[in-house]
Amino acid sequence: MSHWFTYPTNIDPIALHLGPINIHWYGIAYLAGFVCVYLWMNRPAGRKRLGLTSEQIQDFLFYALIGVLVGGRTFFVFNDIISKHDLSLYVSNPINIIAVWNGGMAFHGGMVGVIVGILLFIRKHPGLTYTILGDEVVMLLPIGIFLTRIVNFINDELWGDICRPDRPWCLQFPTAPDPLAYRHPAQIYEAILDILTLPILLYLYKRKPNDGVVAWSWFTIYGVTRSVAELWRHADFRWMGITGGQLYALPMIVIGLIMVFYYSRHGQHTDERPVVTK
Repeated sequence: MSHWFTYPTNIDPIALHLGPINIHWYGIAYLAGFVCVYLWMNRPAGRKRLGLTSEQIQDFLFYALIGVLVGGRTFFVFNDIISKHDLSLYVSNPINIIAVWNGGMAFHGGMVGVIVGILLFIRKHPGLTYTILGDEVVMLLPIGIFLTRIVNFINDELWGDICRPDRPWCLQFPTAPDPLAYRHPAQIYEAILDILTLPILLYLYKRKPNDGVVAWSWFTIYGVTRSVAELWRHADFRWMGITGGQLYALPMIVIGLIMVFYYSRHGQHTDERPVVTK
């Protein structure tokens, strides 16, 4: 059976070469995601609800960026040590712990880092709650995650499991463990699942639910989409048949549903907060 697609080996993970500086598609995807979040938060209705100025929103994004980098890299190193049992890689050369330029960021670690960043930021802004800020942050997050999964495909990483031979949409990935085997393009599957979250969030946001419902709805939906995507994604390790990604994602569904239920019945919807500048 002929397959529909061939992996485009001529794609360069480096988007631009500016002298000694290489700009990777991965970095561009992260930047695009942050720009989308900023544009959403900085629109007039967003500033009105948050009670923040454009400068304060930029300040928050700095907190979020540090959270993504520290949390994402920390979780990646932790998972890498567990799955590959190669602690010596980091002990012998500690610079590898922070070598994000070589690739390697864990989504769930980045998410935890952003949550910590939110908690630290709201301490500087009395009256601003993590529910209001969370609602605004997650709205265009699916675009950033979608772009990141596309870059995973470009980088020839996070491949899917081996396909049955009668699946013509599967591909051969050059750097996979068995480059001659056809595998599910799991990165593309996950990208599609992630971007389908966007219209759901826009619909929920338009209905103006209580503060926190949108944020926790995204949290729940991502747990679902990631758990589903893991059905085809090649797993570095499994525990009782559950992949590493599902170990993080499945609890998100339970926690998210509980929190959506709670905030749907408690609290209120905030349309406007007074701007407080220091």
